[in-house]
Formats: sequence, structure tokens, C-alpha cells
Amino acid sequence: MRVPDKCDEERTEAALRRTIVRASESLSELIARPLHPGLYLVATPIGNLADISLRALAVLARADLIAAEDTRHSKKLLTHFGISGELAPYHEHNAERERPKLIARLRADQSVALISDAGTPLISDPGYKLVREALDAGALVTSIPGASAVLAALTSVGLPSDTFLFAGFLPPKQVARRSRLEALKDVPATLIFFETAPRLGKSLADMAVVLGPREAAIAKELTKLHESVTRGSLDRLTTEVEASEALKGEFVVVVGPPQEDQTEVSDAKIVEQLEKALNMESFRDAVRSVAEVLQVPRSRVYELGLKLPRKRE
Repeated sequence: MRVPDKCDEERTEAALRRTIVRASESLSELIARPLHPGLYLVATPIGNLADISLRALAVLARADLIAAEDTRHSKKLLTHFGISGELAPYHEHNAERERPKLIARLRADQSVALISDAGTPLISDPGYKLVREALDAGALVTSIPGASAVLAALTSVGLPSDTFLFAGFLPPKQVARRSRLEALKDVPATLIFFETAPRLGKSLADMAVVLGPREAAIAKELTKLHESVTRGSLDRLTTEVEASEALKGEFVVVVGPPQEDQTEVSDAKIVEQLEKALNMESFRDAVRSVAEVLQVPRSRVYELGLKLPRKRE
């Protein structure tokens, strides 16, 4: 193996300096451009401040107003990057009062940046009503993509990622929580949940009961100093969490899709989906789409469809 010499080290240092200079130039170019009036949905880091994008920094630096879920929390991020623009709170408790004010600013051709405490706005955070009203008002709505705990967890735990469903937080009470899990039980996709430390053990236990012995993973404190991913079956993870002392942090639970013996779809389910599809599609297209969505043989859907009263193609 060739040992790097001094020339190699100098070339590496020069390359790193070029990267630093180019990143600085790119940010300067972005900030120099005028920011068009409109609503900007800006993703912010979920832990590591270095995960913010150059485009996000430029929008936050140029926006007429930054609407933040928690201004005290967001001010730490803004101060870190030397951003001192106007900051206003926008969260679920004041949204009805503040939303008309933000829409008024958009109508006045101003730029408003919406940020949440961490990650991408609207994902388990307030904001969709603001987006809808902004669009209805004819305002430009632009997403500035970036960090997402959902995708960070999904891509790092080794479970199928081609099809997934983000289910947010489960209900806090067991009856409602199990009912929600029952509704998700037959979804042919990897499931992703957010959970708090106090409820993690109870939620995992209910997942094990309702969803069965599926593969799963717990992602903790993603991108932060004490980041960790624990993998195993739901029942094993439940046992490990119950044995843990004083859990702290933020958690994302990723659960693999049901096994083949868990995905038996009833005729009633197929008929229900087919009837809905026939309201929008031809018989042939409806059969194909239902078979793909429910992952059942097309011939089975076709035979059940022949028994339905309908207007034939």
C-alpha cells in the first residue's frame, strides 16, 4: 500500500480550500439574487446545524418575515448563522389568529419563510392550512427541501424503502392506539411513526400485539451526538425498551411491511376497493389498479368484478 506523501497532503488541503471557497461563493450568489414574493417552506436541521442547505440559508436571510413554530428555539439556529430578520410565532395555538396576518403580507407582495422546530414544515407540524390559503390567494408557494427525520430513519435502518407510509404520532390512549394500528395492519408498506420517550414502551407493546413479530427499528436522536439505531423484532424491541431506565430523546419507529402470510386480502376488501375504482376508471383499468394496490392476482379481482352490477365497458 502506497503511503501518502507531503505532495498528496498538500493537494488534499488545496482541494478542501477550493470546496470551502466554492461553497461560500455559491451562498453569496444565492443571497445576492432577489427573493420573489411568496410563501417558502424551509426545512431546518433535525439536530446537526450543519445539515441546513445553502438555499435555506439564503431564503431565511432574505425573507421579509420568518414564521416559526417556536421563536425561542428557532432563534438559536438563526443566531448561529448570523440571520437577524423579523421573526414571528406561528403554531397550532395561534394559527387561527396569525394566519390572516401572514396572508395579508403575501398579498402585499412580501416573502414569508415558514419553519418548524426541526425538519420539514407540515410534517407532524402546523402549516397545511396556511399553504392552502396562500395558494387560494394566488401566492407563490415554494418548498426548500432539506432534513427530514422520516427519511433519515427510513434510509438508515435496513428495512424495505420502496413503499412506505408515515403515520405520525399514535394516539396516547391504548384503545385508540390499537384501533389505529388495526387500520394500518394490512397496509403493504413499511410503517414509520414518531414517538415520545414516555410512550415508547407502551406503543411498541401494542405494535407487537397488533402487527405481530415484524422486523422493526428504533432510531433515536437522529443526527445528534447520541444518535443510535436499534434493530430487532417488535417483541424483542419492546422487551429491551421496558428494561431501559429513564428513556430520553426523540424517537422514530420504523416497522417492516407484513409478511406474506399476514397479507391475505378478503374478497370483501377487494370488492370495496373495486367499487370505488369503477367510479373513476373503466372496468379493465380498475381491475389492474386494484390488483396492484392490494397486491393480489389480477384474475381474482377480475372474477369478483364480473359479479358486480355495473355499466360494462
